[in-house]
Amino acid sequence: MTIEGRSWVFAEANVNTDLMMPAALFRVPRHEQAARLFEGYRPGWAAQVRPGDVVIGGRNFGTGSSRPAAGLFVDLGVRAVVAESLNGLFMRNCINAGLAAMACPGVVELVVEGDVVSYEPGTGTIVNTRTSASSTGAALPAELLAIIADGGLFERLRRAGLLRARPRDTPVGVTR
Repeated sequence: MTIEGRSWVFAEANVNTDLMMPAALFRVPRHEQAARLFEGYRPGWAAQVRPGDVVIGGRNFGTGSSRPAAGLFVDLGVRAVVAESLNGLFMRNCINAGLAAMACPGVVELVVEGDVVSYEPGTGTIVNTRTSASSTGAALPAELLAIIADGGLFERLRRAGLLRARPRDTPVGVTR
C-alpha cells in the first residue's frame, strides 16, 4: 500500500488531542466534529483538507487524552500521520480508525507544508516527491496493515459480526 498526498505540517512538540478535538466537540454530530478539527489551533484547517492528505507531526504528536481525533482525520480524508514520534495511545487509535501512522525521526525537516509525500507503511519509507528527499521510520507489521486495509479495527469487528454498527453521525463517545 502506497499513500501519496499533500502534507500538512504540525512541527511543534506535544501537539495534543485536546487541541485537535476540544471537549465541546463531544456533544455535536460526528460530521461537525470532523469539520471543526483543530478549530482553536488552526482555524479553518479542516475545510482545507482534501482526501489523501498526510499529516506530518513533531515530537510526541497526539499526546494527551484518548480523544478519538484519529477517526476524525479519517472522516476528513487524511490517509496517514507521520511524526517525529507518536504518543503510543494516539498511534493505536490511528490504527484502530484505519489511519496509517508512523514515527519517523527527521520527518519535519523533510517537507514544507503543501509538499506531496509518498509513504509506504509496509517499509516505513516516506519520500518528498518535490525534492526526492526520503527518510525511513518504523515499518508497520502485516497485521496492522491488514487492520488499516479493512478500514480499522472496529470495521473489521463489524464485518465479522462481533460489533453492532453505530450510526455514522452519532457523536463519538455517545451510544444509542
